[in-house]
Amino acid sequence: MTQSFSYTTDIAIIGAGPTALFAAFECRMLRLNCVLMDVLDSVGGQCAALYPEKPIYDIPAHPSITGGDLIAALEAQIAPFDIPKLLGSRVTTLEGVRGKFVLGNERGDKVHAKAVIIAAGAGAFGPNRPPLEGLDDYETGGTVHYYVRKRAEFAGKRLLIAGGGDSALDWALSLSDIAEHVYLLHRRDRFRGAPETLAQIEEKVKIGAIEKIVPYQLHALKGQNGLLSGVDVISLEDEIRHLEVDHLLAFYGLSTDLGPIATWGIQTHRSTVMVNPATLETSTPGIFAIGDVASYPGKLKLILQGFSEGAMAAHAAYPIAYPETALRFEHSTSRGKPS
Repeated sequence: MTQSFSYTTDIAIIGAGPTALFAAFECRMLRLNCVLMDVLDSVGGQCAALYPEKPIYDIPAHPSITGGDLIAALEAQIAPFDIPKLLGSRVTTLEGVRGKFVLGNERGDKVHAKAVIIAAGAGAFGPNRPPLEGLDDYETGGTVHYYVRKRAEFAGKRLLIAGGGDSALDWALSLSDIAEHVYLLHRRDRFRGAPETLAQIEEKVKIGAIEKIVPYQLHALKGQNGLLSGVDVISLEDEIRHLEVDHLLAFYGLSTDLGPIATWGIQTHRSTVMVNPATLETSTPGIFAIGDVASYPGKLKLILQGFSEGAMAAHAAYPIAYPETALRFEHSTSRGKPS
C-alpha cells in the first residue's frame, strides 16, 4: 500500500514545472514555507517531459539552454531549502477558504495551507494522436513518438516527421543532422514557422537532408510486433505513397484541459484560470494562478513571464500567511538567502 502524507504549510503550489519551481524559491526567500504537488513523477513539467534536449532561447542570461538543463538549474536553486515534494499523484480536491485551505491528491496526501498557487502549466495535457489502425502497438513498441526525450535515439534512423508547426520544423532541423533521412509531412505546402526557420528548412531540402512530403496526410502504419518498417501517406487526390521509415514522430499539438481545477469554483476561460494581473489572485480569495494556466489581458505565454508572476504571487500571498507582519521588500543582494 502506498504511504500517504499530511503537511501543514504556508503555501501549497500545484505544479512542479519551471514556473512552480521559481515560485517555490520566491516563497522561501520571503520565509514562506511551501509544498510542491504534481501529477508527474519528477519535477520539470512539460519542459522536462516534452523537450528536455530542445534549446530554449528566451531565458534571460542564457543565449541557449535546454529544457532539461533549465530544470536542473532551478532544482539547484531551491535545493538549500529542502522543499517537500508530493509527486506522482494528481491534486483532485481543494476545499476551504482564504487562510484555511485543504488540498488532497489521488494517493490520499493532505496539505493544509493558508494560500494556494496554481502553476499547472497547460493543465492536464497529452498529445493529439493520429487516428491510425494499430497505433497503440507502435507506441508501445517505441517507434511512434510525440516527444523527443533523447535525440541520440534517432541517430542513423529513417524518420517521418508529421506536422506543420514549430515542433515539427525544429525537430526536422535538429534530427536531420544525425538521422539517415528525414521526411517532413504536412497536409499543406505551407508550414507555420518563423521565416528564419522556414529558410533553414529549404536549405536542408536543397542538400537532401530533409525531403518534404506535401500535401499528404498519414494513412497507414506498416510493420510487425510494434516495430515500424514504413508508413503509407495519402494525398488530397487519394494518391497513396509508401515511405520506408524506422520511426514516426507526430507533432499535432497537445490536447489540454484543466482537469479537477475546473471543478473548484474558480473563474475559468478556455482552459485557463482568470486572475487579477496586479496580484495573480483568482476569483477565489487566497488562490493564485501563474504561468501558462493563468490568463489576463496582455498575457504572454513565456517562461520568463511565469517567473515574474511567481514572484508577484508569493508577495501577494505573504499577508495571508502572516497578516500581522509587514513585509519590507529587499533585494536578494542585500538580504541573502534565509537559513
